[in-house]
Amino acid sequence: MQCPCNIDKEYSKCCQKAHQNIYSVSSAEVLMRSRYSAFVFANMEYLQKSHHSKTRPSKKENRDIKKWTKSVKWLKLEVLNTIYGTLNDATGTVEFKAYFMENSAINCIHENSKFTIENNHWVYVRANEETN
Repeated sequence: MQCPCNIDKEYSKCCQKAHQNIYSVSSAEVLMRSRYSAFVFANMEYLQKSHHSKTRPSKKENRDIKKWTKSVKWLKLEVLNTIYGTLNDATGTVEFKAYFMENSAINCIHENSKFTIENNHWVYVRANEETN
């Protein structure tokens, strides 16, 4: 099976590693890619685990997110820019576009997202969102 975050890679050699062991995530970009794949699979457990404790969605928000993510068809991910967020960094940002189809229209989530280390693994903090 192809990985949702990169059609040139197999899921088993890409995001599946992160989904099975969040401590295997080596950078902010890898976490962002694994979160995109988790949205595609509606893997709410991973999305919660990979979200910073201070900005993590509530149970009700999670139910709404799961309902929405299952209602759209995810098309592709484009990573546009990464600043810091490597093995030697404590924070980083990743700019990306996630394309999806909803109600027969193609939409795009354009984010410049902030990531940090919490509990010895990368987590998503928040995003400055621009929807095109």
